[in-house]
Amino acid sequence: MFEENITPSISIVIPVYNEEDNIPVLFDELQKILNTLNQLYEIIFVDDGSKDSSFKIIEQICSHNSSVLGISLSRNFGHQIAITAGLQHAKGRVVVTMDADMQHPPELIKEMYKKYVEGYDIVNTIRGRTDDSGLFKKSTSGGFYFLIKYLTDVPIEPSSADFRLMSRRAVDAFLKFEEKDRFVRGLVSWMGFKQTFISYNSPSRYSGASKYSIMKMFRFAMDGITSFSAKPLRISFYSGLIVSLLGLVYAIYAVVEFIYGKVIPGWTSLLVSQLVIGGLILISLGIIGEYLARVFNESKNRPLYFVKQYSSKDINRRLPD
Repeated sequence: MFEENITPSISIVIPVYNEEDNIPVLFDELQKILNTLNQLYEIIFVDDGSKDSSFKIIEQICSHNSSVLGISLSRNFGHQIAITAGLQHAKGRVVVTMDADMQHPPELIKEMYKKYVEGYDIVNTIRGRTDDSGLFKKSTSGGFYFLIKYLTDVPIEPSSADFRLMSRRAVDAFLKFEEKDRFVRGLVSWMGFKQTFISYNSPSRYSGASKYSIMKMFRFAMDGITSFSAKPLRISFYSGLIVSLLGLVYAIYAVVEFIYGKVIPGWTSLLVSQLVIGGLILISLGIIGEYLARVFNESKNRPLYFVKQYSSKDINRRLPD
């Protein structure tokens, strides 16, 4: 439990978006696990602009449990921002971030805490098997981590998740990041500190469906790649250089053929070359646009999020320092 003027040992941060059926089940499971650790704890639900009754359920839980804090953001700012909001409010010497869909097994927290006691600042998790993961999700996930591996300079384990434990000094270091387009897994890996990994099998969602659409997954991948590497810019440069050299060779060939009076039936080759070159130009402009968009977002220096409402009765001692 969270007692007044006493710092909790463990904080659990849970971003929530339309998880009204999962919240009570997750809370009951968390209580069972956390009570076995014999440590003071707090549970922080961050409602990321849910359209259902998620925050009302969180308020009901908070009204009977002083160890629970509910934070309702003013709109949907995204999973990565919701995690950051929870970390900014967490007071524990150890902070665990996890999802609300029951695909992050609460019982794994005990094993993660043991690793922390052994001296690790960050305990990451890796999904071994996901029961409700289809072929499309597996293939896109594999493609994402393939791109991350070869296009970024930060090592990120395939199938890693935002289910992790962080020590207080690791959390304080993380909170120094000020960038707006966040890829938390990459930031945590980039920080360093003493890290380890724990594997787990992910069960099916208890209720509801995944909130990650194809577009959100694509946006997530772009954030991950553009946050930690300039390689796409270099790739576009080298691609343009190669095409230009090939074009120069073809131009020399065409001039030589013209001098010798040969007719070149080049409509097809001309059309293909124009399409290829045009496509490369558009792709290169798109890549440059992604980086410029990130610079634009950072230059506006807007707050990461706004809090619409808190649920805790004793919120004054629960606000971030």
